[in-house]
Amino acid sequence: MAAPLTTSSPYSEFLAELDEIQLHKWHLSEQAGLDVGFEKALNDWVTHHRASWRLMRTQIQDNLESSLT
Repeated sequence: MAAPLTTSSPYSEFLAELDEIQLHKWHLSEQAGLDVGFEKALNDWVTHHRASWRLMRTQIQDNLESSLT
């Protein structure tokens, strides 16, 4: 389960990213039919998904903050 978007401390962002990597590892392992390992999942996630994930997370955070003010 991902860390809540309402908390934006560096540690909560790290935990949210770690959750996404673990989920990605599960998906890759299911596709491969074996445990692909954390390092492979991390490298693949950073290469293919991290930038868009961060952008989406920032946009959602900004929308939440603007709706609360």
